[in-house]
Amino acid sequence: MPRAVVLLSGGLDSATALAVARSQGFDVFALSVDYGQRHRVELERAAAVARALGAAEHRTVRLDLRAVGGSALTADLAVPKDRSADDMSHGVPVTYVPARNTILLGLALGYAETVGAFDLFIGANVLDYSGYPDCRPEFLSAFETLANLATKAATEGAGRFRVHSPLLKLTKAEIIREGVRLGVDYALTLSCYDPDPEGRACGRCDSCQLRRKGFAEAGVPDPTAYQ
Repeated sequence: MPRAVVLLSGGLDSATALAVARSQGFDVFALSVDYGQRHRVELERAAAVARALGAAEHRTVRLDLRAVGGSALTADLAVPKDRSADDMSHGVPVTYVPARNTILLGLALGYAETVGAFDLFIGANVLDYSGYPDCRPEFLSAFETLANLATKAATEGAGRFRVHSPLLKLTKAEIIREGVRLGVDYALTLSCYDPDPEGRACGRCDSCQLRRKGFAEAGVPDPTAYQ
């Protein structure tokens, strides 16, 4: 089986991306990153998802993006709550973590070289998202170009790296329906930016609102534990 590295946050989208990679015949090496996020309980969910979906390996890399700051997820800034759909569709919110996907994909690329994989999966989405510039197809295409210029494996002709974003143009409802079809247990996942100490979702941040809307539109019961 060809190998793939899947960035696994423990959220709904990344769990679905892992299931898609498995369905396409890849032996999955899941990579999570403990970057100092306030919702780091998601890492426990990532481990559970990796086990449930049959990842060959799940590795967690630790680095501290709190040293950089600039985000409500890594600094002492309030997570926006109860924003309207119109508000969420304009501008880049304070939950954007500077250069996060660039850093995460860089780590995934290094991991891929180590395990002999040439396929990277990320659960990026441009329809139901909160305005993050590093979820756009232009960014993902540019990173793929970079991967094939900056690695020993690619420059010596061992293979060509590909960045897969199978959820990129799906609505949240479509993502959920696909995940259900592929056997994803969404009760294992956590999407909330500001969960309580018990790991219950706030139900009010942008991510929670998009998740709730997705389950409602998909006609699938929402298994999320809310505060």
